[in-house]
Amino acid sequence: MNSGKIAMGVFWASGLITLAILVIVIGHILLNGMGMISIEFLLDSPRALGREGGIFPTIIGTIALVVVALVIATPIGVGGAIYLAEYTHRGTITKIIRAGAECLAGIPSILFGLFGFAFFVIFLGFGWSILSGGLTVACMILPMILRTTEEALKAVPNSYREGSLSLGATKWQTTQNVVLKSAAAGIFTGIILGAGKVAGETAAIMLTAGTALRLPTSLFDSVRPMSFHLYILAMEGLSMERAYGTAAVLVITVLIINSTTTLIMRYYTRALRG
Repeated sequence: MNSGKIAMGVFWASGLITLAILVIVIGHILLNGMGMISIEFLLDSPRALGREGGIFPTIIGTIALVVVALVIATPIGVGGAIYLAEYTHRGTITKIIRAGAECLAGIPSILFGLFGFAFFVIFLGFGWSILSGGLTVACMILPMILRTTEEALKAVPNSYREGSLSLGATKWQTTQNVVLKSAAAGIFTGIILGAGKVAGETAAIMLTAGTALRLPTSLFDSVRPMSFHLYILAMEGLSMERAYGTAAVLVITVLIINSTTTLIMRYYTRALRG
């Protein structure tokens, strides 16, 4: 057997193992949690610290945190990536920015939570709220969006840029109408990954968004997202059945976010390409 066939076998095995792990994890959660999911469970509010009732406020809290984080992190991350990929040369400042983004991506989430608690909750006076939690997780996903977008922009062939510039287009017109159009799929991929990370985050959220189980009415209200809610239910021994049910809803929510964003990405990319 030659080395090519051995390598191909290793690659196939790696792919199958990855798929098997995914199926086992999601299958275990859905198998134990789908029995808890009902209209009452989805639309009712928690009672008795979560031992009874549903998880509707936690669903709204999770969605609110995802929206706030993406609204803040997406324009900054995409704008920074455009600057690094299209408007700078390989210099000291560019290296510092890239190194800073990589360091930011490697910081443990609990440290982001501590920073968010000290800065957003206390110093800025936002308190335990959706805004504090959203700003904190926006800082977490910012380097992910920036680096993913930058790599997507770098993958666009230089011939596209040269052809546009040779026809008289300005640098910004080339970036807007040619480069971003070609890199749209990669950019949206980074945004999807960021949304999934926010939806599943726990450590940073519990120090900034609070633990309130009531339905939020403003950005300054405290919330308990699904990830933290299932953590409390499981670790405090309140209700493993509801913990699995919450986990199943969280998995389904992340899948819906990813699928919806993918559909929007395809529609947007198709529209840009005419």
